[in-house]
Amino acid sequence: MENAESLDIMLIRNCAGGIVFYENQVLLIQNDKEEWSFPKGVIRYDDSDDEVAVWRVKEEAGVNSRIIALAGRTSYEFYSLSRKKPVANRIIWYLMVADSAEAEPNLEEGVFKARFFPIEEAVERVTYSQDKSLLSLAIQKYKELNEVVE
Repeated sequence: MENAESLDIMLIRNCAGGIVFYENQVLLIQNDKEEWSFPKGVIRYDDSDDEVAVWRVKEEAGVNSRIIALAGRTSYEFYSLSRKKPVANRIIWYLMVADSAEAEPNLEEGVFKARFFPIEEAVERVTYSQDKSLLSLAIQKYKELNEVVE
């Protein structure tokens, strides 16, 4: 007979987040494991993905921002010790711009540092390769959109 835990169904969470620029800088947040990434959160109830992205940037980093384009999608899986089951996060990312370079980490949300870095430094600091790729694409799109605007 199979172990009951081996029959656990994967929890799939739809999330939204933002890659936020202010001039030639990018917002990064750091968690308690010293991993640098981007603000994001789970889409719940009747919330739209774009509303969640804007809200999570404000909630996690204290940054007012607005969406200018879709940046892309990523997904990753992990085993949740607290839930005792595998979890898949599917994230829709938005390219966003901030009103200023002021950022304030929200410790209650598990954000220990939040700040804007020059683009090149941000690419180096981002912890995961999937996020580095996403950031590289977002930088290209941001530059293209700025050329059109200027």
